[in-house]
Amino acid sequence: MSTAHLARTRRAGCIASLRLRSESARSLASASAAPGQTLVEKIAQKYTVDVPSDYKVRQGAFVYVQPYHVMTHDNTGAVMSKFKEIGAASFHNPKQPVFTLDHDIQNRTEKNLAKYKGIENFAKQHGVDFYPAGRGIGHQVVVEEGYALPYTLTVASDSHSNMYGGVAALGTPIVRTDAAAIWATGRTWWQVPPVARVELRGSLRREWGVSGKDVITALCGLFNHDEVLNHAVEFVGEGVTSLNVDERLTVANMTTEWGALAGVFPVDNRLLQWYHDRAELLLQRNGGKPHPRISHENIDSIERNLLLPDADATYAKSLSLDLSTVVPWVSGPNSVKVSNPLDALERDNIPIQKAYLVSCTNSRASDIRAAAAVVRGRKVAPGVEFYVAAASSEVQQEVEKSGEWFELLQAGAIPLPAGCGPCIGLGTGLLKEGEVGISATNRNFKGRMGHPKALAYLSSPAVVAASAVAGRIISPATLLNSTSVISSTPSTRPAFEVVSTKSAQPTSAPSAAAASSGSADLAPGFPASVTGEIVFLDVDNLNTDGIYPGKYTYQDDFPREEMKKVVMENYDEEFAKLIKPGDIVVGGTNFGTGSSREQAATALLAAGIPVVLAGTFSETYKRNAINNGLLVLECGDLVKDLRAEFAGADKVKSRRTGATGTLDMVNGVLKVEEREYGVPKVGRAAQEILVAGGLESWVKTRI
Repeated sequence: MSTAHLARTRRAGCIASLRLRSESARSLASASAAPGQTLVEKIAQKYTVDVPSDYKVRQGAFVYVQPYHVMTHDNTGAVMSKFKEIGAASFHNPKQPVFTLDHDIQNRTEKNLAKYKGIENFAKQHGVDFYPAGRGIGHQVVVEEGYALPYTLTVASDSHSNMYGGVAALGTPIVRTDAAAIWATGRTWWQVPPVARVELRGSLRREWGVSGKDVITALCGLFNHDEVLNHAVEFVGEGVTSLNVDERLTVANMTTEWGALAGVFPVDNRLLQWYHDRAELLLQRNGGKPHPRISHENIDSIERNLLLPDADATYAKSLSLDLSTVVPWVSGPNSVKVSNPLDALERDNIPIQKAYLVSCTNSRASDIRAAAAVVRGRKVAPGVEFYVAAASSEVQQEVEKSGEWFELLQAGAIPLPAGCGPCIGLGTGLLKEGEVGISATNRNFKGRMGHPKALAYLSSPAVVAASAVAGRIISPATLLNSTSVISSTPSTRPAFEVVSTKSAQPTSAPSAAAASSGSADLAPGFPASVTGEIVFLDVDNLNTDGIYPGKYTYQDDFPREEMKKVVMENYDEEFAKLIKPGDIVVGGTNFGTGSSREQAATALLAAGIPVVLAGTFSETYKRNAINNGLLVLECGDLVKDLRAEFAGADKVKSRRTGATGTLDMVNGVLKVEEREYGVPKVGRAAQEILVAGGLESWVKTRI
């Protein structure tokens, strides 16, 4: 009997009782007097370091985390520079990082090849696992090679690390400074985000041609008012079982576009079987030697040690979607928040010039097979370019062996190497001015895939393939002379709702849960309080270009005295004149959105601003701010009160309110005149980094 058969025999009883064990665990949790934890909090707990043994990780906590793995791709070169700048000579744990080259692999210039060779040599020098250009997209490699396993925390300096949640890992993005810190010390900081519970009810109507891609495009289009912005999402419910693992990876991948920091699916029978099948494949491929991470033994251990959210866990929000009411959906043009049922766009008869089956979102074997089934015996329409790239070399080998890859090529598809390419506006086949494209990728931002005056739509692989053959956006059912999707699916919108919404952060006096999320003791040098006049910027979505203009970004020798003169220049030219050292700046929601630009934090520091408060922050901005020594805290109720107070006043972009605010760092309370507001407590991890003047300086003291 083979190892696989023995493993399956051992698992039979365990898998059959999986649901009962889950229910039993939840019952025990509900009987406990201690506040429960979500799945995200439990995974974060496993990787949190330097806390007391009885410390419980809660939403809002600033903690040090030591991730299972950290992935960097083409940006490894930039991280190498930071690593050297902080004076690090060696890696804390050379088996923690993973290097994957995937973004600009079509670029065969001498400069890029030299960059790639330098990264490879650096990996060899330090004993880091390295995957060269052509092996595949980094996120796919991370999953295929087991660098993200169920219940692990794996991070990457790329926003689509959310994808690891498809295999029940906690995948979340970091910035380059974090990656360098992890290389040098094994750890970085993380503020545990608010957690949203998303219940998937019912099952997908496969006869309508609905896929996992339709689930996430529907979620992005239906819940399009920042419901999960900067949240970690936990997917639950009977509907999860109707999604195969590839579809879960797709949904988790695009929680990034939904605005979330992570999207985590549970471990269930389907995922366990997927892992055992992969373990057997790798076992046979390696001549009977188990894979170091994906092995039957490791997967059996995961099954014996299931992590489940406690019955009394607190969620910031609860949403639901009935999968049985989801129809094929299309996002766009040029926005994931603009989504419509396919039948509506089919009636509009929208011609296309380009189609794409590429990216980490929908280029796995099942996706390629779905597209091949549509084009079989047909040709790509005249005037249409249909580009295909497998998510990895392993995926391409699989579909070459089974024949679907060649069916796509016979239909006229244009092959690209396994990598990112046109999804991020690099390499062959970009959209030209006036063109329309439909893609199975994750983003269709204006200009991302080519010219800013092109139009980009997103949909499933089958719809992309059908549209390539028809020369217009169309359903596979219509193309295949079956019943049109227009008549076979309902015209009503999917059944969805916001079940409940709770404050993710304390909004008045700090709650007991909030009080337990941070350390009451102060790091040496960290102030017990900060006092300053409130300066109110009554604007939402203030982007980093507004805070610090792009034209100064690459002037590396731009002095701090000049930085404070141009801070907020693109938002309000008067800001630099009215701001005073020690002021407390208060912004609206999603403060610091846009590109990752460290100067958007350091320019405010140069102006003498000790702290920025806002309704919410872009998580990338928050990371860059703390990594450079700028304290940022969310206080939505203060923003609401300030807007109410100045509702009838003259409109100004930056307002000196005349009100003094005092921030109590120990108790997590902001006092503004006679009012008090709860704010997230600043945990020890963030305190130490802020006192050091930023993460790079903090690392220097620890190497």
